[in-house]
Amino acid sequence: MGFFKNLFQNDKKEDRQTIESAEEPQVPASKKLSANIDYILNSFKRTQDLKVRVLNKGEAALLFIETLAEQEKIQEIIFSPIENGHVDSIKSIPNSKITTNIEEAMDSLLMGHAIYIENGSDEISQFNVTSAFNRTAREPENEKVVRGAHDGFIENIMININLVRKRIEHKDLVVKFYKVGKKTNTNIAVIYMDGIADPEIIQKIEDRIRGVKVDKIQSPGYMEEFIEDSPRSPFPQMLNTERPDKVVANLMEGRIALMSEGSPTALIAPSTFFMFYQSPDDYNMRWYNGTFVRLIRFSSFLIAVGLPAVYIAIVSFHFEVIPDDLVTPVKASINEIAFPPLIEALVMVVIIELIREAGIRLPSPVGQTIGIVGGLVIGDAVVRAGLVSNVMIIVVALTAISSFVVPSNELSTTLRMLTFPLILLSGTLGFVGLVLGLMFISIHLAKLESFGVPYLSPIAPLSFRDLKDTFVRVPVFLMKKRPKDAHPMTDIAVEKAREWKKNGKSKQ
Repeated sequence: MGFFKNLFQNDKKEDRQTIESAEEPQVPASKKLSANIDYILNSFKRTQDLKVRVLNKGEAALLFIETLAEQEKIQEIIFSPIENGHVDSIKSIPNSKITTNIEEAMDSLLMGHAIYIENGSDEISQFNVTSAFNRTAREPENEKVVRGAHDGFIENIMININLVRKRIEHKDLVVKFYKVGKKTNTNIAVIYMDGIADPEIIQKIEDRIRGVKVDKIQSPGYMEEFIEDSPRSPFPQMLNTERPDKVVANLMEGRIALMSEGSPTALIAPSTFFMFYQSPDDYNMRWYNGTFVRLIRFSSFLIAVGLPAVYIAIVSFHFEVIPDDLVTPVKASINEIAFPPLIEALVMVVIIELIREAGIRLPSPVGQTIGIVGGLVIGDAVVRAGLVSNVMIIVVALTAISSFVVPSNELSTTLRMLTFPLILLSGTLGFVGLVLGLMFISIHLAKLESFGVPYLSPIAPLSFRDLKDTFVRVPVFLMKKRPKDAHPMTDIAVEKAREWKKNGKSKQ
């Protein structure tokens, strides 16, 4: 951690000045209707989407923001009960909330509620008439699985929590809400299983959220940078996912999930390096198939980080390690190239990143075309022009494919980013530079923590029990205890498994 801290921290200590707390002030409502309406209109700078409907010959008023409220709900919840004779007045409508704090009433307007004010009374009635524009809870495009659930989070935090609660129908599931952002008032939810999650980690997360004093929080990515242990590290310390089943699995291990209004992404903490290589598919297939696929992913990590650097070190400094049968083809491939292998690799890696970014930003049909045409045309053209060797094309292509195997898009980006410094070190110092680079990365990972949990758990510190679900995935009935790195309060996850087999043998 010290290396990366010194690398990025060139200026003086960061400014510690914080924005004043946006706590809700207590402003009592007036008994004069016109005074209350003027106060609200002036507070909202007389915005034109704030509507005031005068009722009872000017003795009452209904206020709502038409861009947030739904007209049909106003008619159904407020006026229809009166017209049908179910209630005598608006104030007697059930499920309404009463307050005497006008600031609280204005906050409810911003949530899409309607408020009712009467002349001669300081009580303000609030009605939930929020307009809902929600997309379907479809499977996330960047976290597809072959088997398992095919629904995903959306931008509505209440629907997202509903997807979690439908999978955990238990009273121990706790949801706590926080308002973060002085101007945006973003709704943040902290979700955990009481009795399983560590109270110290829960308290640590809640304290960090309360300590965030900013104007805006637009997504969990904003919150992540404010509360993670080492924001200067290139490695993500909180697992982000759009899959409800993934969130539920981690909650049952004793971890904590964070959700934000307006974002389909949930953050999971504490997280370890090996969690980023786990996928729901691992547990939805046979255990040996899941183990095989997971080993493929871990091998892709070594290829994505080290293959270009190893190739450059070999052809630039250590040609003698190439087998005799390959010396001639490799030499013939690079003999006519005008640039050294270091420049070759940097150019090709940059081209791959450009093609990738272009494919993401363009519409899907065009993006796929760019990827195919760009890869074929540019790859063939640079080889024919003698700018890049055939072997370098193979190396860079394997590196790009290996980086895409990682289930986490954030860690995949980190691996591609780390390729550049390792290429530079190998191109200047050979294997010595490669070893130095890998050593710095290993030391950094060993020192890194996620909310007090070592990032390389269960390897450092070593826990043989948790290796059952790290490099390999043993059968679920053998995972009788929860992983230690989550600091669960209850270790036992499987009390009895395959008892029918033991009972069957005893009967025989």
